[in-house]
Amino acid sequence: MAAALARLCLRGKPFGRPGSVPFSSGPPQAPGGLQEAEARLTRAWQEGGIRNIVLSNPLRRNALSLAMLKSLHKDLLREIDSTDLRVIIISGEGPVFSSGHDLKELSHETGGKYHQEVFETCAEVMTLLPKLPVPIIAKVNGLATAAGCQLVASCDIAVASEESKFATPGVNVGLFCSTPAVPLGRAVPRKVALEMLFTGEPITAQEALLHGLVSRVVLAEKLEDETLRIARRICENSRSVLALGKATFYKQMAQDVETAYRTASGVMVDNLALEDGQEGIEAFLRKRKPVWSQLGRKGSS
Repeated sequence: MAAALARLCLRGKPFGRPGSVPFSSGPPQAPGGLQEAEARLTRAWQEGGIRNIVLSNPLRRNALSLAMLKSLHKDLLREIDSTDLRVIIISGEGPVFSSGHDLKELSHETGGKYHQEVFETCAEVMTLLPKLPVPIIAKVNGLATAAGCQLVASCDIAVASEESKFATPGVNVGLFCSTPAVPLGRAVPRKVALEMLFTGEPITAQEALLHGLVSRVVLAEKLEDETLRIARRICENSRSVLALGKATFYKQMAQDVETAYRTASGVMVDNLALEDGQEGIEAFLRKRKPVWSQLGRKGSS
């Protein structure tokens, strides 16, 4: 899977922070003459194994337009097989994480074919996230609505500031949030999801934490530090072991309990056969810090 994903990677122009590995992507104009507010729709840089991807169209409330989705897709897949990449953080620029789809793109004038491309591209991005071999963290500071809420629900981990709110308000404009409901309904209890979908009313960050939509809530001024703390802790572990564990987690979650145990048991045997699996056990027994190869190679028997 990872090798296939890597072949899809596209390169962009240099952009980012000093001392990091920077890149950017995103066309300035969507099909049909729909002009974006900014030419650079996502900003991304990589440093210390951590790739930061920022939704960067605050004038449009970081709407997940077709161009934005394609830009995000490129930044997610870039050099995905590199052992230098250990974790990805997705955040939004400005006071809104993401307001969801750009409704200007969903007007009658753009037509059904374009609408289908928007939703198919969105589904491709959302279903890609659990398939990627590294953990994906949503760093949320502000409002995440509709497809923006969908993006949060699709990430492996979500850290939110206390001021953040989450909603699926499509019903209020006559467009039920059916696609956001897919990951939302799998992240929170059914009755909570349906209340959000039927009323469009937002829930607070603390309510999102209570119901399992986010994994942690912190003060706004602590959001950056706490998200980086989690990312850096992930970076201390073996990439190959995490990739195997993440893939297995999502696979067994779709299975009945007995099948899930058979799947997980077989994978644990495979995990022990990995070079990093053997190194971890050896380091523990010898009371030393493990030295990970980061590669999914089998160790010597």
